[in-house]
Amino acid sequence: MTQAAPTAPCRLQINGEDYDADLPPSVTLLDLLRERLGLTGTKKGCDHGQCGACTVLVDGRRVKSCLMLAVSLPDAQVTTIEGLSRKGRLHPMQQAFIDFDAFQCGYCTPGQILSAVALLEEGHIRSREEIREFMSGNLCRCGAYNGIIDAVEHVVAQRQRDEAGEAA
Repeated sequence: MTQAAPTAPCRLQINGEDYDADLPPSVTLLDLLRERLGLTGTKKGCDHGQCGACTVLVDGRRVKSCLMLAVSLPDAQVTTIEGLSRKGRLHPMQQAFIDFDAFQCGYCTPGQILSAVALLEEGHIRSREEIREFMSGNLCRCGAYNGIIDAVEHVVAQRQRDEAGEAA
């Protein structure tokens, strides 16, 4: 008789939807998203946390989902690239990546965008050099870095204009 593999409860909110299941404790957040939920926007790159292709937001913080066990995140709010748009409208960072041609093959793009969104919220955007430094955990094999930095700078400038307009 074969014994069933042990499982552990996993309760998350993913892109605003509740997810509740018993999972083997070894299931990474990346594998949960891609293989069990079909959210394939999050990419599996190196599977060692070095490339950033699997970056998602967990409770608003950027994390490399290949390094996170799904059961280790009780009641966390997870945002993937699929959950970033609102009411059919792209997030400003998604639109800026399109407008500034901030991708070539597109494989790293979801992780780059989510990292940039978190970067924006973290306030680490005082210069191109600072953007480069804080985005350094997300690699682009195609070398679209200038477009990525341009897109992030554009969103920062737009946000600053919006905030200045609200203060007036």
